[in-house]
Amino acid sequence: MLWGGSLGGLEVRQEGEAVRVAGRFPYDTRTELAPGYFETIARGAFASRVNSDDDLHFLSGHDFEKPLASRKAGTLEVRQDDGALIFEATVAGNTTWARDFLAAHEAGLIRGLSPGFRVSKGGERVTRDGDVVHRKIVDAALVEVSAVTRGAYPSAQIEARNWEAGQFIRAPVPAAMRWRA
Repeated sequence: MLWGGSLGGLEVRQEGEAVRVAGRFPYDTRTELAPGYFETIARGAFASRVNSDDDLHFLSGHDFEKPLASRKAGTLEVRQDDGALIFEATVAGNTTWARDFLAAHEAGLIRGLSPGFRVSKGGERVTRDGDVVHRKIVDAALVEVSAVTRGAYPSAQIEARNWEAGQFIRAPVPAAMRWRA
């Protein structure tokens, strides 16, 4: 299993007893995962699983022992548009790991967004230009999306939003709380 991050954000808002979490993972964003090693996830690379009825999960830290939402439970919606993978999850705070995730996010400790996927056979294009290697993922089976401390992509971060009388208000994220390479 491979993990990826994103240049997108994660939106969190309270709705009664549950918390709604929404996020975007933009496609076609070239990211340096290690010195000289770049990766891009192509537009629509996750389409086979997104367009199926297969179960997908929203997890805390890529840990299947810490599920926050799932399709089968009716608490996760996943779709895509021309530029991104988009999801919305309803997280109930009735498990210790959900409460831990929500508290860590509120404290600014968890700001990363990262999909977990398996690259399909023939689903990657690897090119080399001198010491630089670039892998473009064109077909992969999305398994889950996770909230993480640091996404594998350097610009991965979570954006928090507060619910207020029918509208969203962006909560500023101090620069010191954003992870950058």
